[in-house]
Amino acid sequence: MKHCKLLLLLIAFISVAIPLYAQDIQKIVLIDTDMGKIKVRLFDDTPLHRDNFLKNVEENRYEGLLFHRVIKQFMIQAGDVTSKDAPIEKQLGSGDLSYTIPAEIIYPKYFHKRGMLCAARTSDENNPERASSATQFYIVTGKHYTEMELDKIEKNDTKTFTPEQREAYMLEGGVPSLDEKYTIFGEVISGMKVVDKIQVSPINEYDRPLKNIKIKSMTVVKK
Repeated sequence: MKHCKLLLLLIAFISVAIPLYAQDIQKIVLIDTDMGKIKVRLFDDTPLHRDNFLKNVEENRYEGLLFHRVIKQFMIQAGDVTSKDAPIEKQLGSGDLSYTIPAEIIYPKYFHKRGMLCAARTSDENNPERASSATQFYIVTGKHYTEMELDKIEKNDTKTFTPEQREAYMLEGGVPSLDEKYTIFGEVISGMKVVDKIQVSPINEYDRPLKNIKIKSMTVVKK
């Protein structure tokens, strides 16, 4: 009888542990680039963006695409579906799929501090709902702000930074001007040195790197 109880407990533990383990794996994506590897964690409270990103990863949609827009002390951007094998003189940024993702802007919980993974989108003029691109994303680099600079932004934009935001923008850096405008759906957990290498790449007048920086692969991985 004792053995039966132990067996039932073991079966119950395995049946619970496997789904939880699988869910945990699903949150982490490894971005392997020409310049090194970047690992990102996806947020569960932006499920539409999380699931769409994972779908793109599983379908190998990002394989061979370029970081087509790079701005020092701002961000690096990829996911233009027309960027694979694009001629070096081609202006990129408009390639996408035939659908958008409804905005999941969770502010002030998620804000544009250094290392955040965010969804690109078209302008407010054409996209007042701020729906996101189906494939294009960016990773925030930004710059460090002084307390005086943050005070000035609060005054000009009639907004109030939380203590967490102030600390992050001063100590880590970021781009506060993008807050509340784009969906943030994940964050870099390793590989920011690679992001920094990409952000300082020489670029042309369209912010495209003069030498292609390719996403070799994306894979869902364990922590």
